[in-house]
Amino acid sequence: MRRRDFVTFFSGAAVASSIGARAQQQALPVIGYLVFGSAGVGPDRIRPFRQGLAEAGIIEGRDATIEIRRAEFQTERLPKLASELVSRGISVLAAPGNTAAALAAKASTTTIPIVFFVGGDPVQLGLVASLNRPGGNITGVTNLTVEVGPKRLELLHELMPAATVFALIVNPYHQCRELARRHRAGPDRLDTGRAHCPPDRYAGLEAALADRLVVA
Repeated sequence: MRRRDFVTFFSGAAVASSIGARAQQQALPVIGYLVFGSAGVGPDRIRPFRQGLAEAGIIEGRDATIEIRRAEFQTERLPKLASELVSRGISVLAAPGNTAAALAAKASTTTIPIVFFVGGDPVQLGLVASLNRPGGNITGVTNLTVEVGPKRLELLHELMPAATVFALIVNPYHQCRELARRHRAGPDRLDTGRAHCPPDRYAGLEAALADRLVVA
């Protein structure tokens, strides 16, 4: 699915609902919002999501409603939550910020438009056929964290050439683990710490033997 097709699809649904509401103030289009985490922990993406909808002329409560499902950091709950949203008759399904949520969304429907935001390569992750032509009913955005991450390590090494041990804290649920594998072989040592969500509070981090720290 092309991004332009998605905007056209949902805008059309919103317009149609506005017309129908005059005669029968009933069903607004429902946006499904699938989240890996929990409320108040991690980045707050629902606020900018609502803001983006508003900028596109879609106001929650007037043009559409948003159904949110949170997995509370339990990956195994995502498929069921995605299916729940699909059964609600949603018009579109958003899965921002987590690969597992995006994959669960994709597995839940082949007809409802899906929009994702992930840090890895969506082609390698099996989400889309290609970046310029995603295909199917899914499209989205990636910041290519996995691809850019090794460059961050290289930059840190250039800034601190005397450092020999680097610590890398990664979210084990994200593709950032790939950063450790891609770290170039050399005299430096890369210690990888798994920071589960909610975070392990990073207590005692200063006790680590690393000279410098990278958070991915």
